[in-house]
Amino acid sequence: AAVLVPVVQREDGRALVFTKRADHLGEHPGQMSFPGGGREPSDENLRETAAREAYEEVELHRDEISFVGQLDDIRTTSRYSVTPFVARVPDREFVPDEREVEEVAVLSIAALTDPANYEVEKRVHPTYGEAIVHFFHVEDYTVWGATARILVQFLDLAVGWTPPAREPEVVEMDPES
Repeated sequence: AAVLVPVVQREDGRALVFTKRADHLGEHPGQMSFPGGGREPSDENLRETAAREAYEEVELHRDEISFVGQLDDIRTTSRYSVTPFVARVPDREFVPDEREVEEVAVLSIAALTDPANYEVEKRVHPTYGEAIVHFFHVEDYTVWGATARILVQFLDLAVGWTPPAREPEVVEMDPES
């Protein structure tokens, strides 16, 4: 799978385009994500997967995407390997595909890097072990999970941000989850 990390330039600074996944989806309903999805046989490569999915999810046309880099692949809890691609895109109205996307949110990098908007947990699962989970709370949105792991790497590379040094809350997970 591949996702696009779309960066827009606004008068007050740079921002990122996120999608809020539709509540009726089977995997990760209602969660914040970057536009993206699984590779199709017609996709020449994963970069084209990210571009195709961005068009399908928010009507971002391929000629509006200016790729600038690729982040490290991550593994998700649903066993996908996801390749994130960073790109500059125009600051315009995006049209969510209601079959997959409930809404589009453009969140400022300044707000995402504000320590007051960040929290962290250490989740302990009896089968899968320990995992650090990042949460970014901006406006009425919470970015967490795989998208937050991508976001942490992006913010480190783009603006030199590191998570605030604080002791994570430890959360013991149910073996069934």
